[in-house]
Formats: sequence, C-alpha cells, structure tokens
Amino acid sequence: MAIRKNRGAEQHAEISTLVALKSLNLSWNNFKGNIPENIGALIQVESLDLSHNELSGEIPSSLSALTSLSRLNLSYNNLGGKIPTGNQLQTLEDQASIYVGNPSLCGPPLSRRCPHPEPIPGENDGDASDDLVSFFLAMGSGYVMGLWVVFCTFLFKRRWRVLWYLLCDSLYDWVYVHVAVTWSSFRGKING
Repeated sequence: MAIRKNRGAEQHAEISTLVALKSLNLSWNNFKGNIPENIGALIQVESLDLSHNELSGEIPSSLSALTSLSRLNLSYNNLGGKIPTGNQLQTLEDQASIYVGNPSLCGPPLSRRCPHPEPIPGENDGDASDDLVSFFLAMGSGYVMGLWVVFCTFLFKRRWRVLWYLLCDSLYDWVYVHVAVTWSSFRGKING
C-alpha cells in the first residue's frame, strides 16, 4: 500500500495481487501514506483492518467495490476528506466506529458535514451560459405559446377570424393607397 515502512510503489502492486485474501489485518504497524487506489482489487476480502496507523489522504472510492466486505476498521489514522459512498460500505455494522479517530473525515455516517468546495475562478462561466440558454428557451416557448393561443382563437372563433382578415385587408388597402399617392406625387415633382 502507500502504506510503507521503507518500500513504496512495490507494495501498491503487491497488494492488488492478493485477490484470494479473505482477511487482512495491518493494524498497529505505524504505516504511513495513502491507502492505495487498487485496494478494490481484493475482491474476496471479508475483513479489512487498517486501524491505529498513520495513514493519510482520502479513503479510495474503490473500497466500495469490495462486495464481500463485512468488517472494516479504519479508525485512528490521519485520513481526511469525504467518506466514499457505496452500497457495500452502507451495509457494514457500527459505521461510525469504523472511522473514529480520523479528525479530518467528513460526510455520512459521521455527523461532521463536508465543506463545500471553493469555486475555482473561471469555473462559473458555465453558469452564465446556462442562464442565457434558459432565457432563450423561456422566450422561445413563450413566443410559441402566444402564437398557438392566437392561432387557436382564430381557428375556433369564426367571427374574430373574419374581422381579422377585414382589418388586414383594409390596412393593406390604406398602405397601398398612401404609397401609390406618395410615389405619384414624388414622380410628378421629379418630372416636373
């Protein structure tokens, strides 16, 4: 594991080769470092005890892939971050005692809530574009609904439809006459 006394990376590979292992107790060994991400390769492990060491970093999410796991003890280390969620980790008994003595751990089953991550500058640019997309979607759907209401009104109210067409015809005639008169007076001034 990054659990190491003197040897480091070699142990990462060695741990993942122990696939038939049923029980692993490495408690009280003063191991330091991170729990390796490949701990999920121990698919048959039923009991895992890494308590009373000096392990640090986050608990790897691959731990939730250990479907045979029925006993876990990570207490009294220097682990931090959010406790991973997973179906298997939720079925273990006395969940709070699994993580006791790790003051930087947060999230269920502990009562300590995880702080919200600080926003990264420039990361909120997506929010503005999301708002703009939402605005145009709302405007477009409002426009379509308005047209649909007008269309349905004219479809079912014959008298209104007739009055609308009369209004459009008279407006067309009025505009045509004014354009024709203005054009002819303009041509008269030019010619003469």
